[in-house]
Amino acid sequence: MTSNRTLSIHQPEDILGYIPHMLGYWPEDSLVAITMQGKVLGATLRVDLPNLDSPQARSGFADQIRNFLIADEDANGVVLALYTDSGWEDGDVVRQAIPLLEALQRSLDEVDLSVRDAWLVGSEYWRSAYCTDLQCCPVPGLPVDRIKNSRLSAELVYRGSSIGPSPRSGPGQPRLSSPGTLDPLVLAAETRYGKQILGGWRSERCLDAVLAVWHHVLKRCEADDPLQPGVDAEILGFLRTTLRVPAWRDAVVVMAAAGMESAKSGAAAFGLFIEDDAGTPFDPQEIGVPAPSVPAAKVHHEPDTSGDVFTYGDVLLGMQPHMPCWNTLDALQQVLAGLCVDDESGVVPAAALTLQGWISWCKGRGSVAHACLSRAEAAQPGYRLAELLMDLLGQGTICTWARSSETAWRGFKDTVA
Repeated sequence: MTSNRTLSIHQPEDILGYIPHMLGYWPEDSLVAITMQGKVLGATLRVDLPNLDSPQARSGFADQIRNFLIADEDANGVVLALYTDSGWEDGDVVRQAIPLLEALQRSLDEVDLSVRDAWLVGSEYWRSAYCTDLQCCPVPGLPVDRIKNSRLSAELVYRGSSIGPSPRSGPGQPRLSSPGTLDPLVLAAETRYGKQILGGWRSERCLDAVLAVWHHVLKRCEADDPLQPGVDAEILGFLRTTLRVPAWRDAVVVMAAAGMESAKSGAAAFGLFIEDDAGTPFDPQEIGVPAPSVPAAKVHHEPDTSGDVFTYGDVLLGMQPHMPCWNTLDALQQVLAGLCVDDESGVVPAAALTLQGWISWCKGRGSVAHACLSRAEAAQPGYRLAELLMDLLGQGTICTWARSSETAWRGFKDTVA
């Protein structure tokens, strides 16, 4: 169930406590900018801090940030948080940060995005960038625990939000895959289903079976009944087999975001199906999927419930539907992490990581998306969809859904004001 309650901000610690929950991790060497629509927080942007020794470099960086933020057409202000561990010990952090903040303020003023406030955050201390009152902002700063223990942060934790390690943290990064080696039972099922269904990848009835199983699994996850290793080895093996076929992979993610009908019609529009369709001997009931197949899924929280059908291109570029089914995409991301176990070919991990990268890009979580796609390319060099999505990230493209507070993903399903 989702909530429409508003989370209220009373002090800077609340905004700074909100940021890692929104990103999913505590930023490092980063600039975080949050647009504001009146008193309501809008889109969140996080970028790495580059080397900005020259005024020209700072100006260029500031203009780049401005061009990202103006995508939120309803914004009329912005707040900034600069995460750095440089300069705290000698009390020089403010002097180091001011040139960049001034460049940002000048650039944002050109598009009427006034900087409402700015803060500097280190691993141990934080402070306002502009406050000179030593009673309010002593040297070197206030303890970071005041952010971590803020009222808003505590409320978000109570509602189920959590903060994971940074994507830079190697083995401790957010869970993108399952540790260890592939369960022999899962491998045996994957091998068996590979022989049974991969030859029918252009069969419409085979795609029906594939989508029926995925739909069943995602609904289980949404109902807090995730797949269990060992118990669900047959289903896990079947799902891993389906990720080997790019057309099925794309159909699954389109179904999760925009519904069953878009997944089916898009496959037909690409000419996937052959006229002489002998179907597949596989029956989803063999692995516990009830028949008949579940009807087309409706898009969660989408105002238009007329059953519109969207093309694969529009969905994969985050242009349609108006809002994706975030609950189902969250479930898909959870399932994909469980399927992502290294194998000899690297195809299944590459597919699972790429789709996780796409979902993270849709959520506006560029750092996590980059980590997923980098690992996908390492698992299977030249994996085409990962390369295309990495190009989007390299161009600084922000998913349309992430640009608006109305459609953006919020792990805790609330408005912050």
